[in-house]
Amino acid sequence: MRRSVEMVVHPPAGTQAGNQVIDLRSDTVTKPTEAMYERMRSAPLGDDGLDGDPTALDLERRTADLLGKEAGVFVPTCTMANLIAVLVQAQRADQILVGDNAHMLRMERGTSVFTGVCVRAVPGTAGAMDRNAVAEILTVDRGRIATALICLETSHNAAGGTVLPLAHMQAIRELANEDGIRVHVDGARIFNAAVALDIAPDRIASHADTVAICLSKGLSAPAGAVLAGPAETIRQARQMRKLLGGTQRQIGVLAAAGIEAIEVMRHRLGEDHARAARFSKALNAAGTTLRASAPETNIVQVDVSKTGRTSFEWVDALTANGVLTRTVNPALLRCVTHRHISEDDIDRAADVFLSLAGRERAA
Repeated sequence: MRRSVEMVVHPPAGTQAGNQVIDLRSDTVTKPTEAMYERMRSAPLGDDGLDGDPTALDLERRTADLLGKEAGVFVPTCTMANLIAVLVQAQRADQILVGDNAHMLRMERGTSVFTGVCVRAVPGTAGAMDRNAVAEILTVDRGRIATALICLETSHNAAGGTVLPLAHMQAIRELANEDGIRVHVDGARIFNAAVALDIAPDRIASHADTVAICLSKGLSAPAGAVLAGPAETIRQARQMRKLLGGTQRQIGVLAAAGIEAIEVMRHRLGEDHARAARFSKALNAAGTTLRASAPETNIVQVDVSKTGRTSFEWVDALTANGVLTRTVNPALLRCVTHRHISEDDIDRAADVFLSLAGRERAA
């Protein structure tokens, strides 16, 4: 049986007795805060499929304002938000451009399976599409196939949490504007990107027509996402949400947690970034065959290619020692910090990595 190399998840079984598990698999494992539960208990509720749920409407308005957009629509997942963004901004047989390592292309797949559009993968570096490649595609295909949408991603999941420079986003937007093409941002972790750039989220969102954000990663809400953009586009998106089965009735219970996420929890993401940097520094300073990326946000990729073990073997060994990680490919591990990971957890995780690599962490 062929073993997949796509982000294999291993359960926490078999860890050493008495040790608390350090879960670095993803920031999606975060639990709601007590403040979220309080908001959920007292949230005004309505019917989101009829005259609207007041708490969901409040979340949509706040998110749109935060991103500098006219309107927003609350949906179950960021995958659905990205899919809706394509469905309402591109027609069947249109072409859309995505990065060749984009989450929408590699993991979501609905963009190519359900929309009827032609998905064109554009090469790039560190999550950023090559601008010259985009320009060449638009020039060659002009008059032959209509490019309706360019999709960017920041921070970039597969590239290890890298953040698109604003100058790059502006350059892509200018190319799009020349041909009247819309731009969408998969901003599942856009607040991480804003923290890394030390700017307001609307500065990033200003380079796109529509933006999708996720509430259930580092922001700690239990579920949900928001698609924001022009009022007419979001009106169509709301209709498309119903077609996809995304009407959620008294969803204010979850939307309340989302309000706490965007109003409060986004301001603490820098702590996750600092702990990711601490982890990377600890691994690289020890002089083993492990090599950790220098994180821009909260994702660290650990290169194990020179250790004599595959990433799959590393995941098994780490799990047995109470540290949960995921594979990117046979040579890379992915470790993600979040609010449940303390500095002590980072140091303990580094000790486990280095002990398995044959050397203790530097003091």
